[in-house]
Amino acid sequence: MAIEFYNVKKKKKVSIDEAKVKKTKYERNGTTRYAFRSQDDDGTNLTKFCSKSDYDATNVEEV
Repeated sequence: MAIEFYNVKKKKKVSIDEAKVKKTKYERNGTTRYAFRSQDDDGTNLTKFCSKSDYDATNVEEV
């Protein structure tokens, strides 16, 4: 299953296969944000923020 990211350089949405996606948590001031991270074919770093339920349901490597 692919995850859809927005590529700022290309100014369009791109689909990245789950095998190339990692998940991470950002914790600040007692608040936790959940996100998926990847890299596009042109080298652009991609980040997509998601809900905790999507984060927990996705079976990818955690960074």
